[in-house]
Amino acid sequence: MPNTEANRTTLPKLVHVAVAVIIRNGRVLIARRPDHVHQGGLLEFPGGKVEPGEGVQQALVREIAEETGLTVPSESLEPVIGIRHDYGDKQVFLDVWKTFAAKGEPEGREGQPIEWLSPHSLQDEDFPAANRPIIRALNLPGNLPITGAMASWENGLVRFVTALPALKPGLVVLRAPELAAHDYRQLARAVLAESEGSEIGVMLHGSPDLLAEFPEAAGVHLPWREAERLSERPVPANRLLGVSCHSAEQLRHAERLGADYAVFGPVLPTASHPGESGLGWHEFERQVSAAVIPVYGLGGLALEHQAQTRACGGQGIAGISFWWPRHENRKVGT
Repeated sequence: MPNTEANRTTLPKLVHVAVAVIIRNGRVLIARRPDHVHQGGLLEFPGGKVEPGEGVQQALVREIAEETGLTVPSESLEPVIGIRHDYGDKQVFLDVWKTFAAKGEPEGREGQPIEWLSPHSLQDEDFPAANRPIIRALNLPGNLPITGAMASWENGLVRFVTALPALKPGLVVLRAPELAAHDYRQLARAVLAESEGSEIGVMLHGSPDLLAEFPEAAGVHLPWREAERLSERPVPANRLLGVSCHSAEQLRHAERLGADYAVFGPVLPTASHPGESGLGWHEFERQVSAAVIPVYGLGGLALEHQAQTRACGGQGIAGISFWWPRHENRKVGT
């Protein structure tokens, strides 16, 4: 998603719609669209069309006040995701921002019912089709830890257990390309048992067939070599699908597969790929702005890059070094 007013308001042949995700006490403000309008009867996030000459943040402050009576400081708005969608009769660009600082008590000033709902209760079918990536972005964590080098599956388990208390509720990608298939399954079985009840969802790494053996996993993360041979979503809707991408074409393919998120990079140079330059922030932002799924930045990133990643429209950072115990320093390619 672009993070400048100039980029956000120059959108020919599209209806530019500013969308607000208003969060309070862990819940999101949701309204129901009037029956007589486009996509009537469905739920929606507050917002509306950006008027000519109006910036998106200015439009959001105005629309939120008009629709709900809430006051939102413009500086509190943070980018979430940008979504281009063709309804057939209407093309829209949903420019989605969030705030935790809305003031006042909301009311449906246009006669629309409104309520605070948990992000986990939001269902795709209750919203217009273009809203699916917003729901995904709200339910995905801000960072995506990936397991690092391990000498054996037992060693990997020890490291995972060591790191587990420091993890916040969210997801972790269980990646171990150095292990044989049998050993990876041993590791997966042990890690899933250790993480049970921890509010940490385990994303298996590799073939989607792994979910048949480990249905308790949160989903599967596909390396590009697995994703490129697929033509449709390989996992059920109640499991997450992630894809590793390194080019615009790969991002488009992940979208066609119905991925819930992608990791994209390397953004910056990495020690595991010496001599290779990263995409850089400008290119990362440009590619994320065209994506219609949440995208994590990958490669050379640390926790201090999280704000920059989000300013570029990314979901957050994905990686190893910011959480994986450094008992061994052997590098493994991402």
